Parts: sequence; C-alpha cells; structure tokens
Amino acid sequence: MQCRRHIAGLAFTAVFVVSYFTNKFILSVLKFTYPTLFQGWQTFIGSVLLLLSGKFGWVEMSRISRSAALSWLPGSLLFVGNIYAGSRALSLIDIPFFFTIQNSSHVVSYVLLKVVKREKTQWLKLISICFMLLSAINLPIHDPQFDHSGYLWAVGHLLCVGAYRVFQGHYTSSHLSDLEQHFINYLFSVLLLTIAAHPTGDLTGALEFPSLQAYSFHCGCCASALLGFLLLLATVKLKSGCSLEHFGVWILFSKITAMCLSPFLFHMDMKASSLICVVISHVGEALLVLSKRDSLL
Repeated sequence: MQCRRHIAGLAFTAVFVVSYFTNKFILSVLKFTYPTLFQGWQTFIGSVLLLLSGKFGWVEMSRISRSAALSWLPGSLLFVGNIYAGSRALSLIDIPFFFTIQNSSHVVSYVLLKVVKREKTQWLKLISICFMLLSAINLPIHDPQFDHSGYLWAVGHLLCVGAYRVFQGHYTSSHLSDLEQHFINYLFSVLLLTIAAHPTGDLTGALEFPSLQAYSFHCGCCASALLGFLLLLATVKLKSGCSLEHFGVWILFSKITAMCLSPFLFHMDMKASSLICVVISHVGEALLVLSKRDSLL
C-alpha cells in the first residue's frame, strides 16, 4: 500500500514537472502568447479525453444534472481566470518566481476563510502565511528581469487560485466529484475562451505566429494538452490515496523539483536576494503542510 502511494506520488511529480516545462517552452521559448487559443486547445482536448475515459469506464463519472452544472459555474469562472492569467504570467516570469507568487494564493484563501468561517487561528499557519506573503511582496523588487505586466497577471492568477480553493472546499450544492467538476470547468472554458479569441486579438495574432507550421510547435501543443489531462488524473489518483498532509508534501516536492531543474532548460537571471524570497516562500508552504497535520491531531 505504501509502495503504491509512493509510485502515485512520483508519477504525479513527473507529470507535473514535464507539464510545466512544456507549457513554459511554448509560452516563453516559442512565444506563443495567445492564451485564449492555447488554454482553449488544452481544455478542449481535456474535455474530449475525459468524456471518452468516462464512456469506456476508465474513470468514474456520473451524469451531471443541469442544476449541478449551473451551481458550479462560479467555480468554472474562477478556473478560467486561473488558467488565462496563469498562462500570461508564466510566459513572462521564471518558474521559481511564478511558484513563489502562486504560493501567496494561500493568503487569499486564508483571508476568505476567516471571513466565511471565522476559525481560530493556528500560529504555525499564520507564520506560514506571513512567510509566503512577505516573499511575494518583496520578490518583484529583487527580480532582475522584472516585468510589470507579468506580475499583474500573476496577481490575477493567485486571486483566482485562492478563491477557487475556498469555493471548491465549501461547495455543498451537489455531490460532484473532482473529475465532474473539472469536466464542467473544461466545457465552460472552451465556450468562454472560444468567444474571447477574436475580441482579444489572439485569433488574428496566431495566424501571423512565426512558428505556426513548426514541428516543435505542433508537438509541444499536443504534448501540453495530453500532459494537462494526465496531470488531472494523477492529481485525482494521488488525492484519493493519501491524506491532505501527504498530498501537500507531494505538491511541494514537485515544485522544488521543477525549480531545481528549470535553470538547466531555460535561461534565468536570479540574484541572491530573489533566491531568498523563493526559499522563504516555500519554507512557508512547508509550514502550512505541517499546520494541516497539527490540525488533525
């Protein structure tokens, strides 16, 4: 049993790292910065693969009622904001810095939960939140390649991620599984991003994209869509087979692995002060994982 959990965790880490690297390659190296098309493609393929997997019985998915789908739409709207803003931010920010800003989404979740539930504050959790918040605030100051628009998109991304986490954790209107929630997310994303492709200028811009006929671009797009689907399956599998604490440990491990390997694949300019921000943020994430364990004791 323990061996199976480790295999599931390592599989999750491998897919997580390769998925982020593939997206970073398309967004930053090839510079395909048209998120309505890129994310629309990923969610379209994800919805098709998820539907086929359900039809063939490879994953468990029940029939989704109209009322359940409608009640989940706020979550889907946050999901679209998450992937759109995240795509914009990742194209302009190095992976370690992206994760550091993304970690501060826990600050958003913490504030929203305080408003909704008014829970008693754990000191360890409060310290971890402070670490992640201070790191995110100071990082732009010490980023040698600071990009104003990149960090603005990153703020939009973290707000959507934090709000989505709270909405998903307190959604009680109907009993939708994680896969069913994501299927609704995918369908809503395809619809919304398709509508937005022309008004945002992404459609006309993509037609003039220099690498549109390049083999590397075609392979990268196919790989990104498949990896996104596999990451969803790996995430659901890992969450179902381990505790919330261990799931958090695997996410942290995956992020650290990606950050350590990214300098070997992508050009990065990092100062000691910016590295300290990255380290403190992920120390804060580790403390947050520990606080979850303490809350269960």
